[in-house]
Amino acid sequence: MATQRLLDYGSAGRVGILLPSVNQAAEPQLRSMLPPTIGIAVTRLKLVDSSELALLGMTRDIEAASELLADAGVDLVVFHCTAVSTYSADLEASILERIAAATGLPALATSQALVGALQELSARSVVMLSPYTAPVNERERAFFTRRGFDVLSTAGLGCTTGREMMSLTPEMWHSFALRNADPRADAYVLSCTTVRTAEAIEALEQELDRPVITSNTAVAWDAMRMLGVREKILGFGRLLSKAD
Repeated sequence: MATQRLLDYGSAGRVGILLPSVNQAAEPQLRSMLPPTIGIAVTRLKLVDSSELALLGMTRDIEAASELLADAGVDLVVFHCTAVSTYSADLEASILERIAAATGLPALATSQALVGALQELSARSVVMLSPYTAPVNERERAFFTRRGFDVLSTAGLGCTTGREMMSLTPEMWHSFALRNADPRADAYVLSCTTVRTAEAIEALEQELDRPVITSNTAVAWDAMRMLGVREKILGFGRLLSKAD
């Protein structure tokens, strides 16, 4: 007699995620980084490139998209785009307020999760690496500087579209990070939600002897914290494998 496989539909909570429409990396990575007891529901907002007009345009339909996630019975809503949520402190606050007003649910932004993750690891001096162009990197540097971090350096790979970002291999991220190593750093941030950085984290932490945080590990960690889930997740760096 065949054994029936039991499914878990989110017994520990459900996370609603607002993603850029072009994103191919966040869903498989977050599903691997979160325990199977946490359910995921995803809605997309139009964003295919990193121009200023496109980044700001992603916020246009936040209310309608958040309401769709609320329909799915989620316990919190994550606005998951690093370049948009770090655009400015005012925009971050507006996004969070709009989600909460539309749904009555707790809201989280990628920017918040990254700040919280760095604080959790007691990291003040950071190296920030991204697939972005210089203007996006400079806004991100300014955002984290205003949050009290010492951004030792930023470096980007000059990508302007999500598909270009997704084409960067884990091996490319590995060599890119090593080229930008700084012994003064307390941690390294690999920014962006639609990049294949997850596979590079463990090797980089061993070689750099520092924590390596990605946009997706930060959100996985913070979503678990908000749901009250205290579970060590192995394979994606110190942040997720930390003992509580």
